Amino acid sequence: MEMTALVLLGLFFLLLIANVPISVSIGLATLVTLLMSMDLQPAATTIAQRVAGGIDSFALLAIPFFILSGLLMGRGGIAKRLIECAMALIGALPGGLALVNVLSCMLFGAISGSSVAACSAIGSFMLPEMQKKGYNPGFSAAVTAAAATTGMLIPPSNILIIYAIASGGVSIAALFMAGYLPGILVGLSLMLVSVVYAKRHNYPLGDRLPLSLVVPRVLAALPSLFLIFLVIGGIIGGVFTATEAGAIAVLYSLLLSVGIYREVRVQDLPGILLKSAETTAIVMLLIGTSSAMSWLLAYENIPQTLSDALLTLSDNPLIILLLINLVLIVVGAFLDMTPAVLIFTPIFMPVAMELGMSQLQFGIMLVLNLSIGLCSPPVGSVLFVTCAVAKIRLEQIIKPLLPMYLAMFAVLMLVTYVPWLSEFLPALFGL
Repeated sequence: MEMTALVLLGLFFLLLIANVPISVSIGLATLVTLLMSMDLQPAATTIAQRVAGGIDSFALLAIPFFILSGLLMGRGGIAKRLIECAMALIGALPGGLALVNVLSCMLFGAISGSSVAACSAIGSFMLPEMQKKGYNPGFSAAVTAAAATTGMLIPPSNILIIYAIASGGVSIAALFMAGYLPGILVGLSLMLVSVVYAKRHNYPLGDRLPLSLVVPRVLAALPSLFLIFLVIGGIIGGVFTATEAGAIAVLYSLLLSVGIYREVRVQDLPGILLKSAETTAIVMLLIGTSSAMSWLLAYENIPQTLSDALLTLSDNPLIILLLINLVLIVVGAFLDMTPAVLIFTPIFMPVAMELGMSQLQFGIMLVLNLSIGLCSPPVGSVLFVTCAVAKIRLEQIIKPLLPMYLAMFAVLMLVTYVPWLSEFLPALFGL
């Protein structure tokens, strides 16, 4: 077992270092490891079956729908209206532009379901504005990168759907509701850091707008915000499934972007559909190859062995959960969220449940861990997208990010040790 794990993980990280795409690295590492115990033809056949089986799920149909909905929202002028709404509501507070940045990322991330889309759409508008007002470019980019990750927790979230499948059937509706309080808490903690930073550096206050300007801006954003209530309300109310909610989100996004806001033309749709198909293909290949690796880990009994080893390290559940968190933070800094969820859920979830943690609480803890990795070097995708949008070097963003890492880690500890944060809303709605 030790040799299998060593070959599998060693080859995987070696391929990653060689800049081989993640899905290919996972598939090749799994195939080569399997060749240690069987011939090429049965090994290749087994891998192919596991890849096909990994994506053979009705729940996964929600992902391409939400990807397409997010692209339509991103191109449809949604970001601009959300920023104007946030500016009208909180722009005059200390660190107002930073607070607007955080709130806009939270709202757009919740609507689009993509942290990369949030940092790109919101950052392309907010970062130049913040720099014009005298904000440090590194701090402005750090706010955007950290806030964009809240979309992974605030539903609808594709990664929560993937966790629901990896965990063996946790209710997607319950997971969606479980993500709200932790996601909002992360956003509030980032706002607190932003206010303290802005006061220390004497950043200017924004203009306080009259009510005659606030109301139209809020009303203009309401059609976009209604998507959240439409999708989540329908799922919780049992009107439709998460997959059907994705289809409804596409129809509503199409109506909003093409019919009401008119920022997406009919001739733009083929390009948007093609981009959606490309993104879906990448995600599905990651899910398929990660499922194959997860099967191999289970076949070699590696999760159970690691679980037993963790439980023998200490009798204190607090220490074991802290160790799991530290491991997952490191994993998130190197590995994309989709394979990380599929590979590490079967490894750590049994340990967490043995310590009294529910599948809901563990799922939110896992996603929050990996969200921190999205804005962490050396691989964090959100971090590099934000640097590209802000046109700054990586070293300029790291120092301002440190207090934001601490704020996110503090929320992570609360999620880990306070089950109420993840379980209150699902229980309130009977999920």
